Amino acid sequence: MASKAFAPANISCIFRIYWNKNPRWMGSYGIGFTLNEGVIAEASKAKKNEVVFNNASIKFPTVISVIKKLTKGKIRVSIKSKLPLGCGFGLSGASALAAAYAINGLLKLKKSKKELAIIAHTSEAENKSGLGDVVNQHYGGFCLKLKPSSYFKVEKLPLNNMDVYCRHFSKIATKSIITSAKIRNKINNAADNSLNKIQNLTNYNKNKIEFKDIIKISKEFAVNSSLLKDKKTIETIKNIEKNGGNASMIMLGNSVFSDRKFKGSMKFEISDEGAHLL
Repeated sequence: MASKAFAPANISCIFRIYWNKNPRWMGSYGIGFTLNEGVIAEASKAKKNEVVFNNASIKFPTVISVIKKLTKGKIRVSIKSKLPLGCGFGLSGASALAAAYAINGLLKLKKSKKELAIIAHTSEAENKSGLGDVVNQHYGGFCLKLKPSSYFKVEKLPLNNMDVYCRHFSKIATKSIITSAKIRNKINNAADNSLNKIQNLTNYNKNKIEFKDIIKISKEFAVNSSLLKDKKTIETIKNIEKNGGNASMIMLGNSVFSDRKFKGSMKFEISDEGAHLL
């Protein structure tokens, strides 16, 4: 007996941290989009709680939290993905959400998609592994969050089925960023400025907003927040811009996304497909 579910990867362009003592209400404002790639999680009953990622047993507190919130029984969650953990693709959120769907299917819990998404989001916030990915992965598509992600309210932008190119260099520990008050303040000040610019674009004409404009504002945020400091990431963005493309840093990883193919990049599509059972 097993149940499988898919959740898409999410690329976060700009984020503003919304702090709350209660993990259910912690979250982020921001803008990001889901990809046509992500994770497939398979849940099955087991003798102990275990998470396996691409055939290797790993410590994955966020997914363990999801298991414990859904059942007192023991569950093995096996996750498969072409993408790496910890490099800004929102795989922690995707794994938590796909696991919630798969466990719900396996145990016939009959929880709604929204209930499952809230469990995944809260597990992320508790473990400080992410703040805004799950809401995007729940809805799918290009999502603008002008209210904290914990409220599950997004404005969808009409930017779908477009090619996007990504390359990852190294990991950034999300926990180290979101738990530092000093770093949080710098991020939030930069985010306020950048999200105002995005909002002005959407207010002017949401249907005419262009991907390149969002990338340019995202790059500005990456610089002003001081998150963009990895040499390879900086150099890659410069080279893409020299060749007439637009690029920025993926939040949160030393990774790059661009509207143009570049050396070492993987090609994806912006997809509006949210999490679902398989």
